Amino acid sequence: MAVGFAAMAGMVDAIGFLASGGFFLSFMSGNSTRLSVGVATGGPYIGMVALLLFSFVVGVTGGSLIGRKGALSDKRRKSLILGIMSGLLFIAPLLAGQNMLLLALCVAAFCMGAENTLFERDGTVSFGLTYMTGALVKIGQGLATLFSGGERLIWLPYLILWLGLVSGAAIGAALFAVFGMASLWVPSAIAATFALTLTLADRALQ
Repeated sequence: MAVGFAAMAGMVDAIGFLASGGFFLSFMSGNSTRLSVGVATGGPYIGMVALLLFSFVVGVTGGSLIGRKGALSDKRRKSLILGIMSGLLFIAPLLAGQNMLLLALCVAAFCMGAENTLFERDGTVSFGLTYMTGALVKIGQGLATLFSGGERLIWLPYLILWLGLVSGAAIGAALFAVFGMASLWVPSAIAATFALTLTLADRALQ
């Protein structure tokens, strides 16, 4: 699931990057740098980047609040977050089609923030799904462990996770070249499929 979620995030990020002219919907470190550069140089895009950052944080907050005080199972909590993401990612291209591109991008950034709470445990995210700096660090550390005679394959899951994101980004870029913002309907469908699968799995355990 984690690899599928990472691929979905890669698609959304690539589509948003191309639609916005070089800004991110999930890679907020990059947007933070762009914001700082814009402030220092008087860039005209400061407001847009600030709204993307804000939308992402609100998405994380919203995703974290889901099920926090309720009796939802982990699968049910994940399926609810994914269902919300699916609906919003379906709506985003419709907003873009009504000359509300910035709102559409903010909606998608909100979804990417929420996605990072899918593997939350005790109020803390186990690992990020929409950014791979941590995964690359783990790959390097795992290779160091391998070369020093330790566990051989500890780095492999993080490599697979990274490959999921970059392959998803490549697919998203290819889709955008043909379908534009409507490409977001593909990750919307993926999120809906995961949501349905988790819901059925949760019911089977009851």
